[in-house]
Amino acid sequence: MREPWLPKGYLLPNDVSIHSLLHCGENWQIYNTCGLNTVLFARQDLVEKWNSIRLLDSSLFGEISFGTESFGFLCCHKKYNLEPLESGKSPESVIGALAFSTALKESRKLSVDVSFHDAIYVEQYSRLLPTWTLSRHVDDEVVLGTWLTGGVVIATTSFRRLAHLTNWMAVDDLRNIVKTAGLSVQCEQSMSIRDAARASRVFRLPGRQQLEAFFNEHIIDIIFNSEKYQMLGIDFPSAVILHGPPGCGKTFAVDRLVEFIDWPVYYVNSNTVGSPFIHDTSKKISEVFDQAIKNAPSVVVIDEMESFLADRIFGGQPSLYHIEEVAEFLRRIPEAIRNKVLVVAMTNIIEMIDPAILRRGRFDHVIEVGMPSREEVAALVDSLLSGLPTTNDINLENLLDALTGNALSDAAFVIRESARLAAKSGKTQINQENIAAALCNLPKEQQLKNKRVIGFARDE
Repeated sequence: MREPWLPKGYLLPNDVSIHSLLHCGENWQIYNTCGLNTVLFARQDLVEKWNSIRLLDSSLFGEISFGTESFGFLCCHKKYNLEPLESGKSPESVIGALAFSTALKESRKLSVDVSFHDAIYVEQYSRLLPTWTLSRHVDDEVVLGTWLTGGVVIATTSFRRLAHLTNWMAVDDLRNIVKTAGLSVQCEQSMSIRDAARASRVFRLPGRQQLEAFFNEHIIDIIFNSEKYQMLGIDFPSAVILHGPPGCGKTFAVDRLVEFIDWPVYYVNSNTVGSPFIHDTSKKISEVFDQAIKNAPSVVVIDEMESFLADRIFGGQPSLYHIEEVAEFLRRIPEAIRNKVLVVAMTNIIEMIDPAILRRGRFDHVIEVGMPSREEVAALVDSLLSGLPTTNDINLENLLDALTGNALSDAAFVIRESARLAAKSGKTQINQENIAAALCNLPKEQQLKNKRVIGFARDE
């Protein structure tokens, strides 16, 4: 918990007296008061961002100066929710859930591209106020599903699983809540068809054929055809580590795997469990695994695992608290696997990881993921273009030459940018000129960097 910006008893211009700090972020804080209000304070640059997209009428914000800083503030009655979504609080009633869905829909109308996963929920004004933290974009389906379940990362598209996790409300009520947010809901019949299709088809990962084959053989087949494996004593997939240079596609691959499996997912990274306080990080690690086991089958994704699981003697004398964090992982990973929690970890620096973590029984598979080859880039580009209208004269040779060895996200950017440029110029098909222009829009350092192709790799 950060230090409060304002002291207890501080009197606002509207005679509201500050009592205690409830929630806080980098550029905002929420306080309880001695009266009937809770108050949101935000630094002026954040208030200006909210005003720029008209999320709230600027007249609702007051302004104060304290010390060397000035803040905007917004008062709300205590009977309404005023809290960050990341606090993990789930709705107390169907009416409360509908109110949140309405706020999500109305806020989305005002901004088509902002991510609301880090937003502050202002129920009184039916708004979600994003805080633009340095984390990846989260779709509205996941924002709503995570909020409804009180912190289980699950999309509303996984409707059957979501209904199981929110069994305190009727399925029809849940369906209405999702629709109120402006999101689609598949009918039960189409869901069962989808589930059957998932069980019978293989996982696809365009641009990563070898990683696709590994996931199908060592994870997907064991999950969806468990009976034949259980007869021979294999109850659940082993934990996996993906390692390789930044931009090689580890996160993309894991996201597609999680989406395909369609289980609740829990993330262990610096944002979710990092803490400067003694014992707090190991406590948060334990809480993540507890939630994953409680809602199993589920997935735990450990991102940037070198932050938590570096060799205990790497770089000199280790701290007792780092040893404690490593020990917590050593204890919880085998327990999670026994309780049907799939554990997937990622790192850029496999050499730093503690040998005790890498031994068999915790992570049975250590997979190196290199920068993509020409064939892998071609597979991804073909997959991306297959669903888009294109002219017949497109030649991809120059594009593949330029993108070979670059991150697969660069290929996705070029195709998306090509579509945008075609639409902007009034065309109904992507042509060669659009692709060439999109390639030029890549950052210069990505166009000119030395593309050293690294192979897929090893399964230790």
